[in-house]
Amino acid sequence: MKTFAEIQALFTEELNKLDWSRKPVGLYEPIGYILALGGKRIRPALVLLANDMFNGNLKEAMPAALALEVFHNFTLLHDDIMDKAPIRRGRPTVHVKWNDNTAILSGDTMLIEAYKLLAQVPERHLKATLDIFSKTACEICEGQQYDMEFEMRQNVSVLEYMEMIRLKTAVLLGMALQVGADLADAPQADIEELYQFGINIGLAFQLKDDYLDVYGDEKTFGKAIGGDILCNKKTYMLISALNTADGATKRELERWLADSTDNAAKISAVTGIYNTLRINEKCEDAMNIYFQKAVANLDKINIIEAKKHELRTLAERLMLRNE
Repeated sequence: MKTFAEIQALFTEELNKLDWSRKPVGLYEPIGYILALGGKRIRPALVLLANDMFNGNLKEAMPAALALEVFHNFTLLHDDIMDKAPIRRGRPTVHVKWNDNTAILSGDTMLIEAYKLLAQVPERHLKATLDIFSKTACEICEGQQYDMEFEMRQNVSVLEYMEMIRLKTAVLLGMALQVGADLADAPQADIEELYQFGINIGLAFQLKDDYLDVYGDEKTFGKAIGGDILCNKKTYMLISALNTADGATKRELERWLADSTDNAAKISAVTGIYNTLRINEKCEDAMNIYFQKAVANLDKINIIEAKKHELRTLAERLMLRNE
């Protein structure tokens, strides 16, 4: 059983073999650029870890892992356009470095390239792999649409938010594990538990991200603290506060949501309201609930504990992270 670090190194070696030095340069150069920006490569690593857990053939699973990483970065490229984000992993986003049209077209090409990579999985698994990949791709688009619609609504519930992040974030982690295990011919019951593990750890991961945006350390978080507060982003934190606050506290929160003149004061004031309402504790409790659900899924998988070690350690590391 390979370690997570060994899996990452193996995947990165294969990813670097993909050739984006094609013509027209204006189409393919942005693809090479965004893929070279790095990242933890968690999603493709999950494909390979799940495959290795059931003694699969990592060479056969590699095309699916590569496809997943290309697809994931395609979604980031288009998300950055929609969010008007200037920076991705410390570097200018594609639409800033080039332009919106280039980013759209290069992103479209990445989606096609992802399917071309998927077509290389063994034929006996090809249809199942394509089916789950396509289903997940549509779910991610659904999640993004909900996220955009929530920006225009004031009455978003926590349940609605959790469903949105399930679709936008968690299903890709679940799919990665599902595909990797299926390519190793794992028992269906174990594949389902792995999928649910991915869903639950994905939900906990996003909640942690919401939490760190308010309570993280800017030096380790990698971006300015309070960014979600400044843009009134519908996170677990804000939705919970809006649904919990009443009277003068709610009026104060609504006043700050309408304010865009003093960034530092707004971050401080809204964070103070979160503290008063104990929203930080609510978020930590929710994180722990989904983490424990993920642990329970992992416990049910019918293989020796040693083969679960890397996934268990990864889940713990994601919950303890401060970046």
